[in-house]
Amino acid sequence: MSITATELKLNLGKYLRLAESEDIFITRNGKVIAKLSNPYQDRVDAVKSLYGILPSDVTLEEAMAERLERKLKE
Repeated sequence: MSITATELKLNLGKYLRLAESEDIFITRNGKVIAKLSNPYQDRVDAVKSLYGILPSDVTLEEAMAERLERKLKE
């Protein structure tokens, strides 16, 4: 999403909330001068990519224990 610096000033709270889920590019005189983004977006994307990967009958603790066992065998 791209907005002007004036629009950002007038609606800062709105754009801070939006920046949690998408990058906001701020422009002045038609040129991009800044970007608002979620500093944890990489983590959010990683978690989203893993959603549903564990079978429903496996607990998080069991999955972690299995991963640790695999690491110890390496």
